[in-house]
Amino acid sequence: MEPAGPASHGGVATARRPVPQRPATETGRLAGLDGLRALAIVAVVVFHLDPGWLSGGFLGVDVFFVVSGFLITTLLLRERAATGGVDLPAFWRRRARRLLPALAVVVPSAVLLARLAEGDLLVGVGRQVLGAATFTSNWLEIAAGSDYFAATSPALLANLWSLAVEEQFYLLWPLALLALTALVARPAHRAAVVAGLAAASAVLMALRFDPEYPTRVYYGTDTHAAPLMVGAALALAFAGPSRAGTRTAAWARHRRTVGLLGALTLVTLFVVADERSPLTFRGGVLLAALATAAVLLVVVERPGRLRALLELPAARWLGTRSYGIYLWHWPVVLVVGRDLPVTPGGGHYVATRLWAALVTIALADLTYRFVETPVRRLGPVGAFAALARRMRTGGTRRARVVWGVVAAVVVAVPVVLVTAPERTRTEATLAAQEAELAAREAAALARPASASSPSASPTPSVTASPAAATVDWTMPKSGEIDAFGDSMLVGASDAVRYWYPKVRIDARSNRRWSQAPALVRARGEGLRRAVLLAFGTNFGTDAKAIRRTLDVIGPDRMVVVVTVHGRYARAETDNEQLREVVRGRDNVVVADWDAALKDTEGMLQSDDIHPSVKGAHLYTRTVQRAFVALAERRTGQPAPVKAVRVP
Repeated sequence: MEPAGPASHGGVATARRPVPQRPATETGRLAGLDGLRALAIVAVVVFHLDPGWLSGGFLGVDVFFVVSGFLITTLLLRERAATGGVDLPAFWRRRARRLLPALAVVVPSAVLLARLAEGDLLVGVGRQVLGAATFTSNWLEIAAGSDYFAATSPALLANLWSLAVEEQFYLLWPLALLALTALVARPAHRAAVVAGLAAASAVLMALRFDPEYPTRVYYGTDTHAAPLMVGAALALAFAGPSRAGTRTAAWARHRRTVGLLGALTLVTLFVVADERSPLTFRGGVLLAALATAAVLLVVVERPGRLRALLELPAARWLGTRSYGIYLWHWPVVLVVGRDLPVTPGGGHYVATRLWAALVTIALADLTYRFVETPVRRLGPVGAFAALARRMRTGGTRRARVVWGVVAAVVVAVPVVLVTAPERTRTEATLAAQEAELAAREAAALARPASASSPSASPTPSVTASPAAATVDWTMPKSGEIDAFGDSMLVGASDAVRYWYPKVRIDARSNRRWSQAPALVRARGEGLRRAVLLAFGTNFGTDAKAIRRTLDVIGPDRMVVVVTVHGRYARAETDNEQLREVVRGRDNVVVADWDAALKDTEGMLQSDDIHPSVKGAHLYTRTVQRAFVALAERRTGQPAPVKAVRVP
């Protein structure tokens, strides 16, 4: 996100007539705002390093939105008060000068680094670069069905969606604000109108929220405009005679309380919010915006402890570089993750995350010093001229090296974009495995039906269980296992069949728990005595659907349910919920795939989700151990298993 602010926007338009002196909080850099931006960027970066560390850190984007709405509106109101109007072309030029230079460095750099580290990161990169160039990333990604919260297929430039939203705001809001100030005379009424727009956007987000695809309301400018409008409404109210109510005795008494509650609410949301929770999108985003507005108002209105905290040198340093940090951090996290693949959970993983953070900060600082600051001070032409002079004074050899690198980048980036893969190797592998499973299923259905064939069994509305007197709780053989699941089971299917040659697997990508009851019921009386269930990778745990599935299976079959694993915030809570659902069912045991991966390397494919060839055998071994535990628990006897030689 861009660290919007007067100091970073090229300043306010030059006054055409003398302007009365304003308080210090109204001129120059607004104290405390760099610290607020620092808090926001730390939250966002920590969330992207590992969502489990700060599950609501993505709400840091909404802090940026509120700050941008407030500062942009403040700048426009000041220019209108000083000159009687707003020079829109000059405003848009300042925005382009602020945003484009760093973006022009980060995008091609990210593309080339991704090509060197892992070609899979370039899937869809042409669309992403187009979105970056036209500030339409959010809408292009919505049209493509991209999922911001899906860890299975991360996009290299996914973070630019919010920059697109802000740019659309910069383009449209000055026109809307001029119309508003022309039609509505009183500042309080103007603020009320804009607050109404914020409420309307929040309501639209709540109504259009789809728990299976929250990205639409998160990316949409229409559904995610509330924080920007909250900031704009605060600026309009603060510009009025009452200074947003800060001239009252009540404000003087409760000012510190307001600031403290706002800060605590914001931090609490960072910790407890979840990207799949309906509460996040049905009030959580708006609450984060209002909490930010409360902190912002307290900080801007007058000096105090909260402002002093946000003015600490470290906070100001991070805040002034927050735009560069935001641009760099996500591509760096992906590239480092592919270059140093480590399964989440161990010390090595934490070290790679810290390394990604350090690289991000270093690149952002370089961009701030040598790209953003020169262009802001000298303008694009002046900065280029200064660079040319430096090259001349630095010698011919240095100039040749610099211009050679620039030429190489100009040639290489289009080549990389044209040759970018259409899908990842993981997607190609899963597609091939899924096709093989479908072919096996079709071949089985094509065989002549016989009374002894499980596939020829009737399909009653409720699966019948074996008679209780004949229940066999010993370790199941491969011909006694039915497996149902999503892409995780697809990815492990080769190893599962290697360990259990006669297992029957019904797995497809993008399946969810809500489909499991029907899949199991379709087996009818032919459902085997041991069942493996592996769902939840993309759509999370569904307690009601799991209970329905287990009820359909009945209490007299052996059931193993596999935990999910992923670098996303809900993985831990999903697994806790899974254990809670199966607790008390004597015929069900959990295979803890997530725990099996701790402190391992090379067990996952490049997406850090699906098992590699080696990982698929660990997956199957984990399932086997779960069946062993269940058999020993029910029979009270050791459950010997045949040793499997892993290829």
